[in-house]
Amino acid sequence: MKQYLLPVLAAGAALFATVSVVRTQPVREVTEPVSPPPASSFTDTVAAVGLIEASTEHISVGTPLSGVVTEVLVTLNQSVRAGTPLFRLDTRALQASLAVHESQLTAARARQATAQCQVEDLNDRLERSLKLRSSTVISEDEVIRTRFALKVSQARVVEAQAEVAVAEASAASVRTEIARSTILAPMDATVLQLKIRPGEFAAAGASTAPLILLGNLSPLHLRVDIDEHEAWRVQPGTRAKGHVRGNADLASPLSFVRFEPFVIPKRSLTGDSIERVDTRVLQAIYRLDRTDLRLYAGQQMDVFIEASGTPTASR
Repeated sequence: MKQYLLPVLAAGAALFATVSVVRTQPVREVTEPVSPPPASSFTDTVAAVGLIEASTEHISVGTPLSGVVTEVLVTLNQSVRAGTPLFRLDTRALQASLAVHESQLTAARARQATAQCQVEDLNDRLERSLKLRSSTVISEDEVIRTRFALKVSQARVVEAQAEVAVAEASAASVRTEIARSTILAPMDATVLQLKIRPGEFAAAGASTAPLILLGNLSPLHLRVDIDEHEAWRVQPGTRAKGHVRGNADLASPLSFVRFEPFVIPKRSLTGDSIERVDTRVLQAIYRLDRTDLRLYAGQQMDVFIEASGTPTASR
């Protein structure tokens, strides 16, 4: 009897272990997606991903001058016309400089008026000297000295005029800088992003993020990345359709606008700063024909483009 005890215990332990493992296995239920994936309506198609953008592309507004922002004059999603003020920089230093240059301009004009009066006085004196020279009332030497004094005064008038021109140019330069301190909209557009606030420092030149992002949202364009291996299958003017991510039933026909003539490395749309680029893409620009869809710049869409047949080999 003892010789069967050990095998029975081993069999029981194995059975217990099997039951335990089976009971601890997770039960996975088959779930249906909320929205089915998009499907192409074309017989032969090229699939791609597109990014919605403004028809003018996105315009990153910067500043020609560095300074502290004193006033932001627009809000997000506001439509602006060309020339509309967007924000202003602190101009107190420029206003003080303008006052100095205007004072210098006033002094230069006064010196010019003084020099002009001296010219008129010497010119009158020379005329009287020439009349009196025939009657030997004054000497020839005095007439010559008066003539040279007149020439010196005329040169001083020219010098004073140059000083006035320099002072006017300096004042005009400062006024231009003051005018440039108010940043204007370059075109009719909508404010897409606003990354500047009163009191913040706006640096001139290139920056990592635009101070204000503008774009014309009527109509919307779709920038489609087509894999270089399938670029030859896409022809200008072919039909295309874009589907909204998350709801494939929301779709819009696309009208071809243009190809970007330079093939570029594929750009990551995940936002990850460490991204491997293993292919290049041809970018095609399409116009979204439907205007009743709620779409936003920067949104992705699944795109299907009607593809052309295989070209015949040339001999």
